[in-house]
Amino acid sequence: MSKDAIVLGAGIVGVSVALHLQARGVNVTLVDRRAPGEETSYGNAGLIEASSVVPYGFPRDWRTLLRLARNDSTMLRYDARSLPAYARWLAAFWRESAPQRLAGAARDMLPLISRCVAEHEALIARTDLRALVRPIGWLQAYRSPQAFEREREAAQRLADEHHLRTEVFDAAGLRAAEPSLNEGYAGAIHWIDPASVADPGALVKGYAQLFLREGGRFATGDARTLRAQGGGWQVQTDDGPLAAELAVVAMGPWSDQVTAPLGYRVPLMAKRGYHMHYASAAGAPLLRPVVDIEGGYVVAPMRQGLRLTTGVELATRNRPPNYAQLDAAERAARPVFGLGERIDDMPWMGMRPCTPDMRPVLGPAPRHAGLWFAFGHNHHGLTLGPVSGRLVAEQIMGERPFTDPAPYSPTRFA
Repeated sequence: MSKDAIVLGAGIVGVSVALHLQARGVNVTLVDRRAPGEETSYGNAGLIEASSVVPYGFPRDWRTLLRLARNDSTMLRYDARSLPAYARWLAAFWRESAPQRLAGAARDMLPLISRCVAEHEALIARTDLRALVRPIGWLQAYRSPQAFEREREAAQRLADEHHLRTEVFDAAGLRAAEPSLNEGYAGAIHWIDPASVADPGALVKGYAQLFLREGGRFATGDARTLRAQGGGWQVQTDDGPLAAELAVVAMGPWSDQVTAPLGYRVPLMAKRGYHMHYASAAGAPLLRPVVDIEGGYVVAPMRQGLRLTTGVELATRNRPPNYAQLDAAERAARPVFGLGERIDDMPWMGMRPCTPDMRPVLGPAPRHAGLWFAFGHNHHGLTLGPVSGRLVAEQIMGERPFTDPAPYSPTRFA
């Protein structure tokens, strides 16, 4: 029997849910206030992170916490006026980042992480997007020799445990592998399995074009107007009311604007981030994304230029941008990467939708028939979009899911 579905949110997660439902015979309409791939999915470091088998937990070393408390780090900044809004969330994040709980989160996330590249590949095979996704991995670079020596051993243990491929470069080896880099790093770990996306926004738009070519529909509308209507759901669009049997909330950091009025108290908070594109003044192109571990930023080669992405800023949605973190990261990165002039007119600012237990919310709404959640992917929305779309579609259609969906169930916040 054919079903109708509204998917709210046209980022990587929403588009992926729409594609997987469409492949199962569902008549799907994507609804967003903007075109596909123009919010959070646009402004990331472009990594399909097959090696990030341990989620990004709250730092628990007191020296690191004291350094971050000064609020001048490129890794994390906070808006003092926003901290009360984050207090309960941060307390839960701290608790969930304890070693045993973090290990549990890693176990729960592994079925998604381990399939992330393969699920992207399955979609790419149906498109002409191959040139955007490069199987080149990324570099985890260290400025401190002591940190490099300590972390290379931990990385090797992690790689051995999860059958991940790595290559270790000392300072000279790193400059040979990446001739565009100047001196500044003591060494780097090359994680080989991840893929790098040269234009994340274009990738999402390409997936959305696949959805439309195969009969899907897109409507501009306000997801906050979602209401139960008869035996289904209705949302207002620019073309009038749209009704369907099923509705999927996949709005990333704005998902709570739909779920909270319906009575759901999912602890979803945003970690803001910034990026800027630069021309390169180096004598050679940067070949792989580089994560400066101590610096807390990423420089990635993109179609638009070298993209510098910042670490985390804790600030609520209504607070104005603060570019100090980006400026500090630029000062640290410029001499090493040979950053030239800024290309963008203004820095981009976006928000990562984060849950304190570092797991996404994927499954049926506990108290509303036909309503489904697909959000809260923390730092891995681009990575986990296609595999999350598959898992949600399998549940909606009553198929046997490829993995137990219980760790991601909305009921864990009941």
